[in-house]
Amino acid sequence: MSKYYQNYIDELESEAIFVLREVFAEFQNPAILFSGGKDSIVLTHLAKKAFYPSKIPFSLLHIDTGHNFPETIKFRDYLAAKLDVNLIVGSVQEAINEGRVVEEKGHQATRNLLQITTLLDAIETHQIDGAIGGGRRDEEKARAKERFFSHRDDFGQWTPKNQRPELWNLFNAKMHLGEHFRIFPISNWTEMDVWHYILREGIEIPSLYFAHEREVVWRNNSWIPVSEFLIPLENEKVVTKKVRFRTLGDITISGGIESEANNIAKIVKEVAAMRETERGNRADDKRSETAMEDRKKEGYF
Repeated sequence: MSKYYQNYIDELESEAIFVLREVFAEFQNPAILFSGGKDSIVLTHLAKKAFYPSKIPFSLLHIDTGHNFPETIKFRDYLAAKLDVNLIVGSVQEAINEGRVVEEKGHQATRNLLQITTLLDAIETHQIDGAIGGGRRDEEKARAKERFFSHRDDFGQWTPKNQRPELWNLFNAKMHLGEHFRIFPISNWTEMDVWHYILREGIEIPSLYFAHEREVVWRNNSWIPVSEFLIPLENEKVVTKKVRFRTLGDITISGGIESEANNIAKIVKEVAAMRETERGNRADDKRSETAMEDRKKEGYF
């Protein structure tokens, strides 16, 4: 890593830590939206550095769809215990059982959209006024419209034209009763920045990010892992491939890529040669041209 790029990473780290400290100063009960993926792990690491030697002053909020990778849940519990932070878990399965949401049917079914109701319920129940997420502007065109402080109305909805200007790193956190903010401290980071930071800081990540053999089927131009939630179609052949995942979501929609990268240094080199965004392997983003923005307007992360 060049000295110039090292300085740039330092600047990104400082910016994110500044935003996290602003969140602590301006909100009454903020929480980190923790998915168990690399971005939320980096965000949690930054929060640790921002308030060291004190404990992280935020809870971790995870929305469990019931279709997560087992490795993700195991890592989530391990990290929360290691950092001694409060872990809040919202259950999509409970929302289904209570009839608050209706599960999709069919081979393309996903619980991704159902997370919205569970997330908004958790925010209301725990009176969270600032939900800190690991979204980055380079991920997807809808996320490119985000501010650091993203205002949400009393229905949890996001409206691009109603976002506040952020000049000279001045953030407006004023809100009416029932409203809240989503905050994105690593908005200006790229996937490559995240991996370089993980490498530099020696941050632990789930084994799913490293190449490993797994039974998969080819669907939506990705290797989708075989699980109890996926029923292969007649024309789909179950094969064993050495894959890794660039982004972690539901096991039913997270597509893997064939890879030999079994450590972070190799992942950095592999990402440098990529020409497709990391969310190119997410089936939920392929439903329409505006899939992400439509979900965000309804209250998605």
